[in-house]
Amino acid sequence: MPELKLILDEATRKGIIPLHAAERLLPFLIERGVKADGQPVEPRAQPTPFSDTETPSFVRGFHDVLITIGIIVALAGLWGIASVFAVLPAIVVLAEILVRRQRLALPAVVLTLTLAVWTAIVAARWLEGSAVMAIGGNVALQYTLAFPVVLGAFYLLYRIPLALALTIMGAAVVVLQLVLRALGWLTGDPLFEVNHPVLLSITAIVCALGLFALAMKFDLRDPLRRTVNSDIAFWLHLGAAPALLYSIISLAGLSGGTLAALQTVSFRTPVVVATVVALMLIGLIIDRRAFVTSGLLSLGFALYGIFRQGDARVDTYIYITLLTVGAIVLVIGTGWMPLRRFVMRQLPVAMQEKLPPA
Repeated sequence: MPELKLILDEATRKGIIPLHAAERLLPFLIERGVKADGQPVEPRAQPTPFSDTETPSFVRGFHDVLITIGIIVALAGLWGIASVFAVLPAIVVLAEILVRRQRLALPAVVLTLTLAVWTAIVAARWLEGSAVMAIGGNVALQYTLAFPVVLGAFYLLYRIPLALALTIMGAAVVVLQLVLRALGWLTGDPLFEVNHPVLLSITAIVCALGLFALAMKFDLRDPLRRTVNSDIAFWLHLGAAPALLYSIISLAGLSGGTLAALQTVSFRTPVVVATVVALMLIGLIIDRRAFVTSGLLSLGFALYGIFRQGDARVDTYIYITLLTVGAIVLVIGTGWMPLRRFVMRQLPVAMQEKLPPA
């Protein structure tokens, strides 16, 4: 009887199951007594149902890294020799070979990101010479609409989690554009988003919260992080955290109207810190380091801008930014599990049962 691993490898090569599913299926079957090489295997003791590590499924071996480097170099060379329009057929050909047939995860991520960059550049060239791109204008709507259309089609063809996440993020931006256009039409103000920045920030917060809610919907479908729903949620959280942070900061800087005090460093710094603390607390509850990491990176850029507006010298605010972000990363990184266990004990039992175990 062929070994179980060889059977799963053959199923992967024929495209019956994806590679990441085969890697998880082998130990699952062995632990439940399935024969691995013709000899009965005693079921092992049940392992811990959930690992405290959050390793994205696209992080595998160096084989994928090597192929990914080749993709980047080849597409960059093609871009320089031919044109930006020659890159799209190359992306499709590579996706057919590396994603559809070989099921390589990291190359799939890179090809998706390349397609997103390609869409941004081609859309900008297509709309070149148009009127100034206002946030709620026709040009901006046409530009942002290209992303969910192109990336959505790419997801339907190759089922890449990142492609679906980028499609959802692009759709959220399109919804924001449509809402602003509707408000402008109702008020008779074609520059509604410019004349009403507070409402713009509130609308952006609502869209960011919707993105986070959708990420949680995928997360709650797979609290043990074993299916593709976890991968989709991973990418959505990466986009939701900075969207929440910057929209809240924007509202804090504008909600005071003509009050100059709200634009000062002394006011905006605690708003940023409080927002990031709230994001870190949410990240602990849902056990998403990606959510916290994305928020911390956004914190670094936000603090950089705030310190720059103050009296600190160039070298001072750069070092203060680095020190602040580094200290927070170290505290959260080293004490993640104890902190999460403490936070989870404060939650209702019904909520604890739906979240990843601590």
